[in-house]
Amino acid sequence: MREPVRRAAEACPVEVAIAVVGGSWKMTVVKHLLGGPLRFNALNRAVGPVTPRVLTRQLRDLEADGVVHREVYPEVPPRVEYSLTPLGESLAGLVESLNTWGEAYADRLAAASSS
Repeated sequence: MREPVRRAAEACPVEVAIAVVGGSWKMTVVKHLLGGPLRFNALNRAVGPVTPRVLTRQLRDLEADGVVHREVYPEVPPRVEYSLTPLGESLAGLVESLNTWGEAYADRLAAASSS
């Protein structure tokens, strides 16, 4: 168990969830992997303005926490695909709720700025 997750487990379940999926771009990664496995460059394009270094770090954390699976195929050049584990797939409802809330919030901000 990663140290931030272990510390969060001492506080409360909400903190555990935030420790696992609350990092930069993590929920966006999960959102895009809900559609199926993606190679690194395709995932990087889908996620948006994230540097490869940051995306790699987030993927490693998600893999360490059992949310993402990294499959390396023995080919030349090597092919690496990322997919969700069953634990990662269980985040689908949370992703949908956050996506809906984010859209409503953005609409609210847009309406307030145009008034």
